[in-house]
Amino acid sequence: MVATVGNAAREGELAWVELELSAGRVAGARGQGPGVAELCRSILGLTPLGAAAVPCEPLAGDALHDALAPVVAAPPDDTRVAVAMSGGVDSAVALLRVRDEGRNPVGVTLRLWVDPAGPSAERVCCSPSAVIAARETCHRLGVPHVTLDLREDFRRAVVAPFVRGFAQGETPNPCIRCNGGFRFAQLLAFARRVGASKLATGHYARIREHRGRLLLARAAAAEKDQSYMLARLDPRRLERIEFPLGEQDKAATRAHARAAGLESAERAESQEACFLGGADYRDFLARHGVRGGEGPIVDREGRELGRHAGVWRFTPGQRRGLGLAAGSPLYTLRTDAAAGTVVVGPREALARTTVRARPGRLFVPAERVEAKLRYRAPATPSTVSATAHGFTLELDDPAYGVAPGQAAVLYEDDAVVGAGVISSAA
Repeated sequence: MVATVGNAAREGELAWVELELSAGRVAGARGQGPGVAELCRSILGLTPLGAAAVPCEPLAGDALHDALAPVVAAPPDDTRVAVAMSGGVDSAVALLRVRDEGRNPVGVTLRLWVDPAGPSAERVCCSPSAVIAARETCHRLGVPHVTLDLREDFRRAVVAPFVRGFAQGETPNPCIRCNGGFRFAQLLAFARRVGASKLATGHYARIREHRGRLLLARAAAAEKDQSYMLARLDPRRLERIEFPLGEQDKAATRAHARAAGLESAERAESQEACFLGGADYRDFLARHGVRGGEGPIVDREGRELGRHAGVWRFTPGQRRGLGLAAGSPLYTLRTDAAAGTVVVGPREALARTTVRARPGRLFVPAERVEAKLRYRAPATPSTVSATAHGFTLELDDPAYGVAPGQAAVLYEDDAVVGAGVISSAA
């Protein structure tokens, strides 16, 4: 007999559920809170996955899924697919695609830490309301849904390095750290636990064979391509991953959701790091321990032109917020966190032709690549050479605003052949 307890709180109300599992089924269930008694009666005799498919009131569902998360498991099934559910339209349509192919989806949502002081903390992906939306989508389609509460793990693995990076004068990209390591590691572990042969997500990317191995590749719709954010995924994991939306654009996704009558069809998508909760990242950093008082803004010769309120508020290429009156536009060239200095100059002084990435890896041997150095920047033809712990790029044309902490993603045709974290540029 295995016992497990789940707790939940929402808008001042509390709920708890205690389950007893015997021979892989719910042998006993009890608890308190709105909708809990009815839910406990309805799941008796079911497997944990069967219980995860029972529609329920939000608070009761939160408590049940808190109890199910550590114990849910199932034997291997080649038809079962774990589908990452964010509560948005992309993941909902990925689920539909899996189901319509005759396979057996299991929805899984990661509840991640979101800054409670953010102005939109309840509306971003991974928030409590997003968890409910994901669960309701699954239950409407008759699909089990499990929520994994990983708030503290996420805070340690993704949020803390983000804060630390800015404090050290870098411009880190938390979404790449999350997707390239934390998120997919957790999702694949869950898929294995419930016996799923594959993990599907609503990302716009593809997987293709390139030079003898499976590699991540750009999506068919260039305007939605998310391969840059996924680039640090270990290619060895790709044989267990699917991107059902990789061949279509957003309009087709929304049309599919409308045809299925899903509420998520018109839901807006999040545009920033989810844990910011809709806040400006500078306000977030100020609330979460990044300190550093006023210091000088200087030109390339070291002449003071003004003052700033913290070097972490500036990143290479930034023009707005300098507060300087000058005859020609000035841009942030670099920052020195140790000295507390922001160095500014004309745009041409931002030009960089050598970029070093450490850590980084080449997934296949490569020499000529297209290097993408920011999410919204165009890729630049480059020559790449491997180093002991990363790689060096020699760009055919100068790049502007290259920032340590951002990702350097390397493409050969559409395939991602390497990725790393920018450590320096010259």
